[in-house]
Amino acid sequence: MSAHQPLPTPLPAVRAAPARWWVIRGELPRSTLWSLAAAGLILPLLIWWGYTALGLANPMFMPGPEAVLARVGRWWSEEGLLADIGISIWRVMGGFGASALLALPLGLYIGTYRPVQAFLEPLTDFIRYMPAVAFIPLVMLWVGIDEGSKILIIFIGTFFQMVLMVAEDVRRVPMAQIEAAQTMGANRSEIVKLVVLPSARPALLDTLRITCGWAWTYLVVAELVAANSGLGYAILKAQRYMHTDKIFAGIILIGIIGLLTDQAFRWLGRAAFPWLKR
Repeated sequence: MSAHQPLPTPLPAVRAAPARWWVIRGELPRSTLWSLAAAGLILPLLIWWGYTALGLANPMFMPGPEAVLARVGRWWSEEGLLADIGISIWRVMGGFGASALLALPLGLYIGTYRPVQAFLEPLTDFIRYMPAVAFIPLVMLWVGIDEGSKILIIFIGTFFQMVLMVAEDVRRVPMAQIEAAQTMGANRSEIVKLVVLPSARPALLDTLRITCGWAWTYLVVAELVAANSGLGYAILKAQRYMHTDKIFAGIILIGIIGLLTDQAFRWLGRAAFPWLKR
């Protein structure tokens, strides 16, 4: 370089564009997402603690978080909380698993073949509006009062909804993909196996995640059937004796377990379908 040649002007530093929050379906840094999620969970807890700490609520009807936490400790050490959690998880997953085992193939057929849809969808739509709690007397007569009756109540509460959601997931598979497979000479079973199922799998996993949450909401109803253990049974028993701290504890524990289940489904979705933004 010549001594008289001017030095090149340095380029200005390129700044990373700041994250834009209010963008439809926009992206946020993972740290921001975790911070917002933590704030969304902690803020209601702080409001609850402040409301009770200021004496604005009767402790008999709304105990504070510290009283609920103390009740959880006594429940764990003296009243068999771990056993209650275990039996409730077994009942929920038993009913949900039975629903999925039958609803997935049935919904696949309803969503794929119009004659099956015309024959079964109106009946399924009709039954799904019947409240699961109304079946309790019949379930007790048909099945008895053992574990099968509680699993059956959860099954009834989730199965018919799941069938219709699975059928809708299958119907959303683009017809262009099916027609392309037909053009290449694929038969019906090959189209279902190689086109419909792979295309619908992400939506089917989301349907399972949502209906698993519904299964947890039917737990208390299921444990109305002559139960002597479980989180739902503990909530109902606490109601009789006005143990509102235990009612709050049971509700929060069900919410925590349900949230963990939901996050497990989300993790499975990210692992199985990494190309999707979840």
